[in-house]
Amino acid sequence: MSEKKDEYLRKPEWLKIKLNTNENYTGLKKMMREKSLHTVCEEAKCPNIHECWAVRRTATFMILGSVCTRACRFCAVKTGLPTELDWEEPERVADSVALMNLKHVVITVVARDDLKDGGSAVLAETIRAIRRKSPFTSVEVLPSDMGGVYENLKTVMDAKPDILNHNIETVERLTPRVRARATYARSLEFLKRAKEMQPEIPTKSSLMIGLGETKEEIIQTMDDLRANDIDIMTIGQYLQPSKKHIKVVKYYHPDEFNELREIAMSKGFSHCEAGPMVRSSYHADEQVNAAAKQRQKMGEVNLKEA
Repeated sequence: MSEKKDEYLRKPEWLKIKLNTNENYTGLKKMMREKSLHTVCEEAKCPNIHECWAVRRTATFMILGSVCTRACRFCAVKTGLPTELDWEEPERVADSVALMNLKHVVITVVARDDLKDGGSAVLAETIRAIRRKSPFTSVEVLPSDMGGVYENLKTVMDAKPDILNHNIETVERLTPRVRARATYARSLEFLKRAKEMQPEIPTKSSLMIGLGETKEEIIQTMDDLRANDIDIMTIGQYLQPSKKHIKVVKYYHPDEFNELREIAMSKGFSHCEAGPMVRSSYHADEQVNAAAKQRQKMGEVNLKEA
């Protein structure tokens, strides 16, 4: 019995979470249920839900249902046969964004490999609905690779999100073991195509560490992302959602995350958020501001050179 318990690494002190269930938290949860909305904060068991909901009053909406067609070994979102499309969902999401008076909103989607368009039409309509009802709210979207069908990506990019986020998740060597159906090369190509379609829209990707990757592989992933013109990177500690999911191999110390952030910034990313609790949407409002400042700075440089 003791040998079996030893297979699971004990969480270090810096991974303890402070719970906060104030009125912001309970009110936001009540509103989500009343409007039949899902959040990746809840479905993916994000460790930052109390900070984001109770303190920052931000949330990441998850549309196209709560059931994913893929079964990635790191992810807590339910897998199975999804429900039919809900074409009223974009308006409900937009109403909630307006009610919460959000400055920045993240819209993510479950992988819908059962749909020819990968759910791109509903995602694009959600962006447009938010624009109509909250014109000063910046919108970040986090789609799957949509099967590598770039017409679907174009549908999303034509709706002009403020940030296109697609997660590389792990290093190239570990991708086949960690992700379902997705490939490392296709994720890079997806991000590259997004930038080609709308060069002015920042692209973003996230990396989980603690799955057995080496430091050299992490740095290579940074280089691969920059080679495809990705602007923003987030790096966070992988946490095992349940015993059936892939195990944690290493817990990185906060100092190691600080070092990785410095390396990433030296590679030319406009912003890098790195830390044990960092997730793709963590402090996303700050990231969009950093990207905007970087674009303004680059524009000023280009004007001087001209």
